[in-house]
Amino acid sequence: MGTLDFGVLFILGVGAFGGILGASLFQHFRIPQVVGYIAIGLLIGRSGLGIVGPEDIVALGLFNLFALGLIGFMVGGELRLGTLQRYRKQFVSILLGEGLGAFFLTGLLTGAAVWYLTRDGAISLAAGIVFGAIASATDPASTIDVLWEYRARGVLTTTLIAIVALDDALAMTLYGLGTSTAGLLTGGTLSLGEVALKIGVDLFGAVVLGFLLGCLLNFIFRWMRQKEKTLGTALGAILLAIGIAVAAEMDIILATMALGVTLTNLAPRRSKELFSLAQSFSSPIYVVFFVLVGARLDIGGMPLWLWGVVGLYVIGRSLGKIGGAGWGARIMHSPPAVQRYSGIGLFAQGGIAVGLSIMASQHLGAVEFRPGMTLGDMIIFTVTASTLIVQILGPPLVKLAVKRAGEAGRNVTEEDILSQWTVRNLMDRETRLIREEEPIAEIIRAFSEHDDTSYPVVGPENRMVGIITLERIQNVLTSRDTWRWLVASDVMIPVREKITASSTLKDALELMEQLKFEQIPVVSDDGQDRAVGVLDRQKLKKRVSEEVWQRQNQAPAT
Repeated sequence: MGTLDFGVLFILGVGAFGGILGASLFQHFRIPQVVGYIAIGLLIGRSGLGIVGPEDIVALGLFNLFALGLIGFMVGGELRLGTLQRYRKQFVSILLGEGLGAFFLTGLLTGAAVWYLTRDGAISLAAGIVFGAIASATDPASTIDVLWEYRARGVLTTTLIAIVALDDALAMTLYGLGTSTAGLLTGGTLSLGEVALKIGVDLFGAVVLGFLLGCLLNFIFRWMRQKEKTLGTALGAILLAIGIAVAAEMDIILATMALGVTLTNLAPRRSKELFSLAQSFSSPIYVVFFVLVGARLDIGGMPLWLWGVVGLYVIGRSLGKIGGAGWGARIMHSPPAVQRYSGIGLFAQGGIAVGLSIMASQHLGAVEFRPGMTLGDMIIFTVTASTLIVQILGPPLVKLAVKRAGEAGRNVTEEDILSQWTVRNLMDRETRLIREEEPIAEIIRAFSEHDDTSYPVVGPENRMVGIITLERIQNVLTSRDTWRWLVASDVMIPVREKITASSTLKDALELMEQLKFEQIPVVSDDGQDRAVGVLDRQKLKKRVSEEVWQRQNQAPAT
């Protein structure tokens, strides 16, 4: 189907709007939201309605670079040096196991398939090496998105974050050496030594670039007092890292990841709020990024035999990741959850693999594979189709891993609990109700016999009319003569703002802080304003803190 020229802004709008709707639909069926983003991309892209065409993908190239840079920065913000030092042997072992496992097994299966089709040993070996190198890459974006979506926290989650962060460097190394070897096998001229030197310079340069910009940001934040400017400054640093990395042909994700790692470790307290702001800011960018990932996939014109190569690629990569990660975890005596589930948490394959396949097609574009198809074309088609399959399977498997490990829902904050729980969860239903005609003497007795600092004042049918606080009662304690004729309605505070039992604790706490109340009466949800209980501010905060601690420190799966 021919593409329609809607313009970049329209495509961004459709991507954001449609992606959110798609995510909501898939979440309804308990499928991770990232699958919904990609599904919408398929619908509007080259495999669907054709709203987004190849020229649009090219036009949005800078947006994709920014999204990748932001992803790298956020991944870096999750890595603490203390954690890396504590688990460094475990991380390296799993990284090498899953990366090399996918490399060798995928390379073996795809190389054998190409040999069966061509009977050419050099081309078969070259294809197997390139496929294996690309298969070693793990997409950090969709993996991290699922971990955030399900609020995962624990040793498995930490392991997955570290592996997908470091995996980029391993994949780039294997890819560089692999394509160089493939080039030599098919008539290329670049030596392995030259390629190895270039890879080392590029990766080391990306880390140094991120480190220097992170140090610069830390220096700026020391004297910058306006919190609203920190996000803009950080985004400027991210864009600088991306721009320099692109110009110097260095790895973008590694550069911005080094920036995030440096900042979060040099200024853990100052950067905590920054990363929180960046995460909320980045949400629509992630949505559009994954929609565009789906939109660029063109799987309609693939011959049947090529789907066979795709199947072998997916099988080899999946078994290599699972077996290699499990083997690496076992030899380091990692916790049981890491041994069992780290492999299935590393399925995702995305933009990095597609980008590497495009680069490979440029190196191997002159190698004739079959009539009308070059080896480079076959690599692009295979990786593109496998990306679609793995991106659909990967996020649910990440979800399965963290749920089986007992780590889903543990990365919670007090803000999360306040937004999730309602007043009904914590209100005191046994509170004493003060009638508006009740004498002051009886009210003073109630305050003296209980620890409550306020009581609701009710009229007919227990309708809330006001509140009596300890402070108001203290004003009349010294005038005992007035006790004989004062009643509750004379000293109560009329209720203007009411909180219902179905209101969130967040709304209730904000109202209590605004009114400077330690306790606030709660009314019914039926619109009759009947007093049904009292919410205590100190008890609320204590219970919420306990819940956060319990969720974050619940025993992991064994």
